[in-house]
Amino acid sequence: MSKRHSAKYKLDRRMGENIWGRPKSPVNKREYGPGQHGQRRKGKMSDFGIQLRAKQKLKGYYGDVTEKQFRHCYDEASRMKGDTSQNLIGLLERRLDMIVYRAKFAPTIFAARQLVSHGHIRVNGVKCNVASRRVNVGEEISLGNKATEMALVMEAQQLAEREVPDYVAADGNAKVTFIRVPTLDEVPYPVKMEPNLVVEFYSR
Repeated sequence: MSKRHSAKYKLDRRMGENIWGRPKSPVNKREYGPGQHGQRRKGKMSDFGIQLRAKQKLKGYYGDVTEKQFRHCYDEASRMKGDTSQNLIGLLERRLDMIVYRAKFAPTIFAARQLVSHGHIRVNGVKCNVASRRVNVGEEISLGNKATEMALVMEAQQLAEREVPDYVAADGNAKVTFIRVPTLDEVPYPVKMEPNLVVEFYSR
């Protein structure tokens, strides 16, 4: 399991955007970057800089995905038929921790990953603790018995800031079915994501 070594909200401030749409984000108060040089006026960004920023933003949104995992995901997306940028989003959205987050079983993507790795999630009734496991269409994701009473889970289900998307069908509060691989415009990102720039970055 990869461990997060940096403060997650630093990414928000570096990008100048509230990436996860959370009310606690420091960007809501300070839009400039972190550190003593954060308020300096930024120069014009190069094409490489724009592509790198798009890649860091997309990778950062999905939590503790390592560069190796993200690159592997891109390579797989590029081998698939169709639009590579759409394929990349589809593969990232099929991660088990992401489905747990989309189902509102956890308040943040980081909490969703923890919920999976601590063994609180079932896939088709079988316990699974691999956050990066790829969920197939038609598979059922449910909470373990103990998890339904956890304060973290109850908090997530009451969040007004996001809804369960159409490609995840809820069956009560403790079970969802992954019904289709989403396209970019179906994914409820709080900020604009540009996977086409990620494709440009890796295909240089």
